[in-house]
Amino acid sequence: MTDCGCTKAKAELEEYLHDELCREDAADIREHMANCGDCSGEHEVGVVLTEAVQRACRETAPEDLRATVLARLRELQSAHR
Repeated sequence: MTDCGCTKAKAELEEYLHDELCREDAADIREHMANCGDCSGEHEVGVVLTEAVQRACRETAPEDLRATVLARLRELQSAHR
C-alpha cells in the first residue's frame, strides 16, 4: 500500500467515516492517518460530529412541545391563506 496523502484522505474522509470506500482505499486512508496528525485530527472531529448527528436523529421532542409547535404552524398557515 502507498500512503495516499492528505488531499485524498481529506477528500474521502466522509466516505471513510460511513464505511463507503472499497477495502483498498479505506486501508490507504487508515495508513495515512496513522502517520498524519492533521488528518487523524480531522477524522476524530468527523467521528464526534457523526455520532452527535446520529444521536440527534434518535431524539424526539416532548409531546407538549410538539403539540405547541404544530398548533403554531397551523395558526401561521391559516393566516397566510
